[in-house]
Amino acid sequence: MSTNRLYFIDAVRAFAILMMLQGHFIDTLLDVSYRDQSHTAFKVWEYFRGITAPTFFTISGLIFSYLLIRAKDNGTIKQRMHKGFIRGLMLIGIGYLLRVPIFEWLIGKFSAYFLIVDVLQCIGLSLILIVLIYRFTLKKTLIFSILMLVLGLTIFMSEPLYRYLELPQVPELFSNYLTKSNGSVFNILPWFGYVAFGAFISTLFYRYVERPKFKMAIVSGFFIIGILLIFKSAWLFMKLYYWFDLSLFKDIAYYNYLFTRLGNVLILFSLFYLTEKYIKQPLILKIGQKTLSIYVIHFIIIYGSFTGLGLHQLIGKTLEPWEAIIGALLFLSVVCFISFYYAKTNAFVYSHIRKFIDKIKRYTR
Repeated sequence: MSTNRLYFIDAVRAFAILMMLQGHFIDTLLDVSYRDQSHTAFKVWEYFRGITAPTFFTISGLIFSYLLIRAKDNGTIKQRMHKGFIRGLMLIGIGYLLRVPIFEWLIGKFSAYFLIVDVLQCIGLSLILIVLIYRFTLKKTLIFSILMLVLGLTIFMSEPLYRYLELPQVPELFSNYLTKSNGSVFNILPWFGYVAFGAFISTLFYRYVERPKFKMAIVSGFFIIGILLIFKSAWLFMKLYYWFDLSLFKDIAYYNYLFTRLGNVLILFSLFYLTEKYIKQPLILKIGQKTLSIYVIHFIIIYGSFTGLGLHQLIGKTLEPWEAIIGALLFLSVVCFISFYYAKTNAFVYSHIRKFIDKIKRYTR
């Protein structure tokens, strides 16, 4: 197996994180009077903003699972699984930490707000689930591949069943992963579905990437399936509803955002993989490799983590469109600059976490 890196993955991650930065900046600070669906520019911006999270979750599942499977060939599967498990816990911890209101706690004011689940907790738990599933499939790539595809389809197709789920009797620490009733931004369902599809795609790359015609085959497949998901998946579910008289299919067709967004993601994958040699630029790859630090820095600046003072509190929804656009460009530049030159790498953070865990193990023996 070749050790060549799939550079398009870093390019997709860079695209997703930059789209997230500008999306959060504009959504947080643009004056409400300009949020009008009748304006073509706002409608296009909103549509492409909706692609960001599905892209991020899918590419996370792809790269993590690809490295996990590759580790079996390198004889480092146990280390990779352990690292993946620790990484998942770290993401969950950082996700909670970013919402800790330090000054409120200092004056004795406590609330359950910091327990809401956002993207980091959801991705962290998803990585842990991937590790556990791969472990219990006995590291058989084919079984893992089929299971990931079936899981993704099942999660997406059952979405109407848990769309309005409420769990009032379950502690918020756990229920927030499954319901939005307490304010969670992301839930493990349906977002783990995108991670599962990404994991399935990783098995295709693992098995076929060295074949001469694989690139054109996968690019064509991504593009065609993506188009079909966007324009024909709702039609297919309505057909299934008429054939089987099962209301679940109609509910999926009437609110078909999951499969439509997956189609968007596949088209993005096809375009980025097709143009991989042109976008394999050091700056793009570096952004794709620094997504965690970029996310943390942007969150602190916009939402005022720890201090409660960020752009959201200081400026609010007051910007004109031209101010929001210029501000977003400056914001992207500042966040990336801080991440490149002042933030430690993910590997640095992981190594210190592992050292800390090793110390705990020694003291508890």
